[in-house]
Amino acid sequence: MTLRRLGLFGGTFDPPHFGHVAALRAAARTHRFNRIEVTVAGDPYLKRGRDSVRPAAVRLAMAEAAFDGLDLVVVSDREIRRAGPSYTIDTVRELLREADEVDLIIGADLASQLDRWHEASELATMVRVGVVPRPGGAPAIPVGWVSYEIAMEPVDLSSTYIRDTHPDHENLREFVPEGVIPLYEGFRG
Repeated sequence: MTLRRLGLFGGTFDPPHFGHVAALRAAARTHRFNRIEVTVAGDPYLKRGRDSVRPAAVRLAMAEAAFDGLDLVVVSDREIRRAGPSYTIDTVRELLREADEVDLIIGADLASQLDRWHEASELATMVRVGVVPRPGGAPAIPVGWVSYEIAMEPVDLSSTYIRDTHPDHENLREFVPEGVIPLYEGFRG
């Protein structure tokens, strides 16, 4: 059975946090999607050289723990199973065999980077972009991309912040769903 419209929410999810949860809930409330696929990057090529990324299997387990039970949401390992860098366009091509339309769901902080993504000009012709607001103002969508805002209160939280501040067990509860905590603490490195 072909889905009419699928939302794609991809990322490294190191760790997944309450901002991600809020974004997925807001996307589901739009009633635009038959399903929202959370795709965990196997080889997040844009993050190479920045800081170490936990193993893909750990990030997948954290995403499953964080997003379990959210309306319309399915966590996928498709980018982990695929060899080489995790390119969104490859995932979109696969998903278009399952759905009539695929919309990317991204945070406003990523919107200005869309033109730097692999095969960006072609990707722009294949998807619409649902933009989740982030603190700091309106997103700068590059020319050529069709986009819309997913309404929600911005959440001032990022995975980088969590990794950089090294919160203790109790403080982690402010940032990540309970099921993520043992997985995150088990692989702090």
